[in-house]
Amino acid sequence: MASAPKKQSPRLLRQQKIIDHVVAQGFASAAELSELTGVSLMTVHRDLDDLVTRGLLRKYHGGVSAQPSTVFESSSDFRLHTHTAEKDALARDALRFITPGMSVMLDDSTTALALARLLPDVGPLTVVSNYRQVQETLRDVPDIRLIGLGGEYSRTHDSYLGLPCQEMISAFSVDIVFLSTSAMNARLTYHQEQEIVLVKRAMLASATTKVLMMDASKVARSALHQFAPVSAFDHVLLAGELDPALVEEMREQTDVRLAPLE
Repeated sequence: MASAPKKQSPRLLRQQKIIDHVVAQGFASAAELSELTGVSLMTVHRDLDDLVTRGLLRKYHGGVSAQPSTVFESSSDFRLHTHTAEKDALARDALRFITPGMSVMLDDSTTALALARLLPDVGPLTVVSNYRQVQETLRDVPDIRLIGLGGEYSRTHDSYLGLPCQEMISAFSVDIVFLSTSAMNARLTYHQEQEIVLVKRAMLASATTKVLMMDASKVARSALHQFAPVSAFDHVLLAGELDPALVEEMREQTDVRLAPLE
């Protein structure tokens, strides 16, 4: 006789409720979360300390936020629900660079995930990625040879990182890589976390054609670590409301295309 499925503890259920609320709202006060969960402020603060330590939320005076800052990258759960129309537009535009038979590398951005969801219609491909969501999306597609990059699992990013991941990437030579990052200006791209930067740089070095996909919320911003110059990319795809002067300055560095929104 099969055993009954284990029930989640009240603490885990409460923390998931907190995460869902903060992701939906962007930020919340401790008092608001205490009312939402029906527990004391002290219990809420213990929960928040745990979630902050796990990298799922970041604390500020009086509450927590799921929004990114120059030193904090939002969790994958939060990014999955933001700027989805722009990410879908970028994914549709990116398809023009992919033909059947190619080897394609995707990073752990939710923009790359939007592209992964379109790949089953392209035809036979080899896809390499460190993003668990991409691996889950493509694992049952008959025409796609899927190669998962391993390493240390990051709950915040829902992906595999670290030196083992970088070493695996360096063993490949793919036709094209699609990346996104947290911030850029007309000349440089940035990310908040050094470990992510190192993995993305390894991906850049492994590909013949390099494509950057950025929605407007990431443009004209900076973050703690420099990732790569805009000129390092063969193509930059942008979506959303953008400063025309900034776009023209980018075009002095490389090919820049604006993806139309539906």
